[in-house]
Amino acid sequence: MRIVMTAVLTAVLPRFVWRISVPGLIAVWAICAVIATAMPYPAHAFSDEELRNVTEKLNVKSATKKIKAIDAMAADGDPRVAPILNAMLEGNLFVRDSDEHVVIGAKKGKVWNHIDIVSGEIVGESSSKELSKIKVNNRLRGALRDALAALNLFSKDIVVRTAAVEQVMDARDPSMLPLLDRAIEREEDPTLLARMELAQATMALAAGETPKQRMAAIDVLASETTPQIRAVLSQFVASAEAEGYEPEVIAAAKGALKSVEGRLSMWQTLGDVYRGISLGSVLLLAAVGLAITFGVMGVINMAHGEMIMIGAYTTFVVQQVFASIFPSGSPWSLMIAVPAAFVVAGLVGIVIERCVIRFLYGRPLETLLATWGVSLVLQQAIRSLFGATNQQVMAPDFMSGALELSSGLVLTYNRLWIILFSLIVVGGIAIVLRYTAFGLQMRAVTQNRRMAGSVGIRTGYVDALTFGLGSGIAGIAGVALSQISNVSPNLGQTYIIDSFMVVVFGGVGNLWGTVLGAFSLGIVNKFLEPVAGAVLAKIFVLIALILFIQKRPKGLFALKGRAVEA
Repeated sequence: MRIVMTAVLTAVLPRFVWRISVPGLIAVWAICAVIATAMPYPAHAFSDEELRNVTEKLNVKSATKKIKAIDAMAADGDPRVAPILNAMLEGNLFVRDSDEHVVIGAKKGKVWNHIDIVSGEIVGESSSKELSKIKVNNRLRGALRDALAALNLFSKDIVVRTAAVEQVMDARDPSMLPLLDRAIEREEDPTLLARMELAQATMALAAGETPKQRMAAIDVLASETTPQIRAVLSQFVASAEAEGYEPEVIAAAKGALKSVEGRLSMWQTLGDVYRGISLGSVLLLAAVGLAITFGVMGVINMAHGEMIMIGAYTTFVVQQVFASIFPSGSPWSLMIAVPAAFVVAGLVGIVIERCVIRFLYGRPLETLLATWGVSLVLQQAIRSLFGATNQQVMAPDFMSGALELSSGLVLTYNRLWIILFSLIVVGGIAIVLRYTAFGLQMRAVTQNRRMAGSVGIRTGYVDALTFGLGSGIAGIAGVALSQISNVSPNLGQTYIIDSFMVVVFGGVGNLWGTVLGAFSLGIVNKFLEPVAGAVLAKIFVLIALILFIQKRPKGLFALKGRAVEA
């Protein structure tokens, strides 16, 4: 109709205005072209009668004939077909016994509404006894899903179109290629268009009739870096060798497969590095407070993990208070939880130092046993207050979700924030140690306790504040850990051994050694886990650390001072 009207308007109409001037004739032709262009395309591929006729063909017993009817309905992309096929898939497509017409059934109470397949309007109602369901089996369900995926390529909703493209790509059915070609011509979103062209190439690889077509598809697939494309190329190489395809096609497919595998291996390595840095940031937060107390005071604090636990439970309490008082401001509870956890854990640490540890300086075995007993007391206290079950801390919106790259690498936002947070904490500690009077006194006590005391530094005061600082930092670590795991009374025990490993490996009391040790152990762990498993990976790391300490008892970076050198 569009072509006919264009011909009439641009050819017939000017015959009635032949006496006008040339500019007038040009104007007439321009008006005719605008009118013809403005006429809409046909809304549907089927006429109403054609749609009814093709739908009636679903009312047969043969599954093969039903599949032919389904393919015919989906072939032209008529948007009215999708509700019909979806109703059939869900068991809601019926034949009305009174006139043998196919209708969509919608149950309302004890009756079924009859929905016309063309207009989509309710055209009657009846009991279920007056309707005969068009039956489907597993074979038909597969055909219906494939047909619906093809029809959804023309949906107005980009989310629906995206899901349809993924389904078509997974199916890799060459019969869908004509519909996909039409969808590509209409697609306006550049990202989805690229994905459609990729799906087109995967199907053309199998459906290609000439070496040139297969080579063109291979060139498209070779530029992608996803496990899905690797599987497609690997399957094609196997089938091409078995069926005796052209040598140049097989060579090109193998080259593309090797290229894709190489890039995937590189991305896998980068993913392992990222996961190692993520684990290292967690170990760093857990160990940096221990590095301060262990390095300055020489105290083996087995209750350090419980300081982490206290920080996590402080975060839980702060979030609960915010949720009850300021529901709309609950995402900001994490900002309040950081200083609150530092203060609470720091005060508990000072109490432990003043009440227990200060009587045991110079007696490492007794200190270890005493702090282990304190850890048991703190765990039981938490169980009595909050129960033994895990508590969940909700992450704020900015820490939820992930950045997913096309290569399959997933960067979760909570891990990214924890990496950044750990670096900020270490930077803050470095500033305190280097540019404050308390940091100067702490370094003096670390290097030579007796000399520091002789020049007027109150070593007991420094010890208490140092232990409080280390405990407070452990509390901050608990805030971070509450965002990636459940809060439980045993939370700190998970990280206490790893914390000691990091401190000993990096060098007792050395902040930058702790940083390097945490990230090194985290990355090594993540590279060993795919090969040996999580448990064996930790065992191998522990054995390697023991061997390393045999060669360098003071760790990577040994502290310098008169007391140490004596």
